[in-house]
Amino acid sequence: MARLYEKPIMPKRIGYVDLDLDNFHAKTFLNVLRDKLADRGCQIVGGTALEHEPSRRWAGEMNLPYFDDIAQLDAQVDGYIILAPNNPELHLKLCEMTFPFGKPTYVDKTFAPDLATAQAIFTLADKHGVPVQTASALRFTNVQERVAELGGSAAVKHIVAWSPGRSFADYTIHPVEMVVSVMGPQARRVLRRGDDQFMQLVIDFAGDRTAIANVHLQSQTAYAAGLTTQATTEFIVVDTGAMWTSAVRDMVAFFDHGKPTIHREESLAIRKILDAAFDPRAVGAFVTLP
Repeated sequence: MARLYEKPIMPKRIGYVDLDLDNFHAKTFLNVLRDKLADRGCQIVGGTALEHEPSRRWAGEMNLPYFDDIAQLDAQVDGYIILAPNNPELHLKLCEMTFPFGKPTYVDKTFAPDLATAQAIFTLADKHGVPVQTASALRFTNVQERVAELGGSAAVKHIVAWSPGRSFADYTIHPVEMVVSVMGPQARRVLRRGDDQFMQLVIDFAGDRTAIANVHLQSQTAYAAGLTTQATTEFIVVDTGAMWTSAVRDMVAFFDHGKPTIHREESLAIRKILDAAFDPRAVGAFVTLP
């Protein structure tokens, strides 16, 4: 995997495509690429959005060229980042705008609002020959680094993940991404319990391996995980300061090589779990995943 983080032979020019560019992820990715990863040769060179006026204003404040037309943006870029992190229902539409150009495209979390849409995005990507990748930043943390030190995913028998948040719709992706990044895509069934502030998902994986994903709204809960191996259980608080740089570094590797660093089976497994999490049948009873 280390070879994916070598410096690129040619610089990569990336374009933003969004609903409204004025959001935390757009600013964070831009700042990391301009600062801590400036030597990687990957730059955000422009953007476009469905909501032009606020996006043009934000782009001006960030000293980023803004394009009213995506075809004009395409002439300047080697790849795309589709944002709209809180509006996954728009991701297929934004992919339909960008995929025909045939360039590597990173789609922000949450990838899609449901499994059918996630599959439609991958099918569209294959039609146009577009490498596509998606992830929550919670995939790239000291939790996953510790799993590697313990011997990899196979060494973990059970994981408990915690996430704070403002809404279940936007934040459940984070502990589920942590879980799947550690346990792999072979989730079998999901049960949900909790209330309007505290959600807990119980997830069974193949091989008698298990996971619990917690989302605690409007609380001081830290992003964290407990890892259980045959020998011990360890509790790890996520280093959120380093997380964003690690996430963007992986994104750069994707653009450098034009190949996903994350298998789509894991992205689809995450969406299956999320679909089950919001299925009324999962309250107090296991729902088998497709």
